[in-house]
Amino acid sequence: MADKKKRRRTEPSFEDDDETQLPFKNRLKPDSVILQSLRDLTNSSSSSSTSKAVTLADLSLSSTCREVSDLTLSSVQSNIESLILKIAHSIISGNGFAFDVPSRSAANQLYVPELDRIVLKDKSSLRHYANISTVRKTTITTRILQLIYQLCMKSIHVTKRDLFYTDVKLFQDQTQSDSVLDDVSCMLGCTRSSLNVIAAEKGVVVGRLIFSDNGDMIDCTKMGMGGKAIPPNIDRVGDMQSDALFILLVEKDAAYIRLAEDRFYNRFPCIIVTAKGQPDVATRLFLRKMKMELKLPVLALVDSDPYGLKILSVYGCGSKNMSYDSANLTTPDIKWLGIRPSDLDKYKIPEQCRLPMTEQDIKTGKDLLEEDFVKKNPGWVEELTLMVKTKQKAEIQALSTFGFQYLSEVYLPLKLQQRDWL
Repeated sequence: MADKKKRRRTEPSFEDDDETQLPFKNRLKPDSVILQSLRDLTNSSSSSSTSKAVTLADLSLSSTCREVSDLTLSSVQSNIESLILKIAHSIISGNGFAFDVPSRSAANQLYVPELDRIVLKDKSSLRHYANISTVRKTTITTRILQLIYQLCMKSIHVTKRDLFYTDVKLFQDQTQSDSVLDDVSCMLGCTRSSLNVIAAEKGVVVGRLIFSDNGDMIDCTKMGMGGKAIPPNIDRVGDMQSDALFILLVEKDAAYIRLAEDRFYNRFPCIIVTAKGQPDVATRLFLRKMKMELKLPVLALVDSDPYGLKILSVYGCGSKNMSYDSANLTTPDIKWLGIRPSDLDKYKIPEQCRLPMTEQDIKTGKDLLEEDFVKKNPGWVEELTLMVKTKQKAEIQALSTFGFQYLSEVYLPLKLQQRDWL
């Protein structure tokens, strides 16, 4: 009996302080307090969204910039016909065959602080058919224009992969047909979605959102843990309705699944969206549409590394590769919720859960510190400087060291309670 009593005394107590199991959980206030703070944020975001948005045309910039717009199929078709007639006239006049292609190089990009996004300047170059160095790319450009014209005539959509497989021997690699597709968008002055070429479904959404997808009403609270795939064609999406207080943009699929399974969106009414890594066009368009129509604040959860911040900047300021369409692809005023470099010590993330930054990571971090869109945000500069100085990075999953549900039960609620975002 004595032995049994001793054994019972050494058994772990289930009434141990939560602090040893879930650090900082005892700092959480009742959900009602956090929800009130979120309502204040939503009201603030909604009132700021009602003010007239500044456009490129409103600014007097020293450089001339070019932007594309959504065009109807008939307009795209007409623009292609005009372009081909212009080339035919050039050939008949003895001036040869060449495309005037807008340059999408880094030197032709401009960050506009007033718009908080990257735009494309007006520099262009001639792509000659009679030049051995450009003849192949000129041929690819002609073929892409021909295929786009067919899509306009038939009024159908195809994926970028479909487009590539129409002439594999010519294109050789999909990156080449994809790149020329962006060139064609610039040349015709239209968005890529106006060309009826879409990417395969990648992003997903779950939470307090109802919308119509090609006439079918979708309730994202009833789509299971996997959520609803974001339609590749944004024209199919309409009638957005929501009682959410904010949109949570998540970098990684793993964090998204954790939050979806825990039904975080029911405890704190929100819409959770992810592109599962690098942002695709459909997810960027969908996020912007939600922000503009629902007037909700967007909070971002990304890894604490230079690439997490780059992903966040693509959503907010645009990518250099598609700067010609940044007006339609960027979502203004995204707030960086986590995971930030300062969180590693603040939340006592163990050393074994942190990763040393590689030389390439450090170089990427230093390069980001030179970008104008980073310099504009003192908080971003401070966090990125700390990251480069400590040479440490961490993924969102590092929080799992305190328990698989620590992200949804403690970290995010405490962040929201403290309004700890940049």
